[in-house]
Amino acid sequence: MKFLFSLSLSLFAVYTLNTNSLFSQEIDLNAGEQVFSQNCTVCHAGGENSVNSLKTLKIADLEKYSKNSIEKIKYQVENGAGSMPAFADRLSEEEILNVANFVLNQAKNEVW
Repeated sequence: MKFLFSLSLSLFAVYTLNTNSLFSQEIDLNAGEQVFSQNCTVCHAGGENSVNSLKTLKIADLEKYSKNSIEKIKYQVENGAGSMPAFADRLSEEEILNVANFVLNQAKNEVW
């Protein structure tokens, strides 16, 4: 019984530490804008899509194609798809998080 309690407590501590580290990462929209300018504007200037005009970064299209969350945008940036290259090997996790937040912020605020 003592072993199970100790194991449960240890697992809880690991979970808490991992969860807190996920939420403690600060979002920097200015840094996200810089990453976007340096890596994404070639195809996505002004939130458009020069390769496939039906899949813009505007909120209606993000919703239509189920890309309207930070996790979905991060996945797209990391893994690419179709003509879009993967950026997981070019950008840090922090850069990807910042650019995903920048894109969603621009879309939700209809700033594109």
